[in-house]
Amino acid sequence: MAKSIRADARRNQEQILLAARDLVAERGPDVPLDEIARRAGVGIGTVYRRFPDRHALVHALALDALTRTVESARAAIAEETDPFDALARYLREALELRVSAVLPALLDVLDLANDPEIGPVRDESAHLVRRLVAEARAAAVLPADVTFEDIGMMLVRIARPLPGPLPAGEKHDLARRHLELFIRGLRALAPAP
Repeated sequence: MAKSIRADARRNQEQILLAARDLVAERGPDVPLDEIARRAGVGIGTVYRRFPDRHALVHALALDALTRTVESARAAIAEETDPFDALARYLREALELRVSAVLPALLDVLDLANDPEIGPVRDESAHLVRRLVAEARAAAVLPADVTFEDIGMMLVRIARPLPGPLPAGEKHDLARRHLELFIRGLRALAPAP
């Protein structure tokens, strides 16, 4: 039976993972743990109670990011009637989850494909996004030559923070704008009915 944790401990864990997600996306996996604690609004002892070392934290971060993308893709498939709208919804949610900025930053730290916990979730996420792309192509609302790899690569390129002195919030606002331009471009390139 899985060990349950108190509500406040769960909240702290979620805050730590959110802070880690943003800081890893902005600065990479070597960001100091005390900065993660500060951004999460907890003490460094709380970080170490939940995650005994950096590897445990980045492992949990990757698993959390992928789990959230699976949930997002499932919801888009289940709740959107138009396949293009489902794909666009997923892309918007994936950008907010910052999965396409976080996972590339962890490639040198974790073996995402072969990790026994992360690998299956990563595979399920890829399967669901491939389904979103395939259904949009089959409905002729996405150009036939647009692939899963195209969608994934563009999301990575858009999600990665821009270099330079802009504040992180402004950089993320630009990423949202660029994603909307990408989505509009895909819709415009779709075959005419």
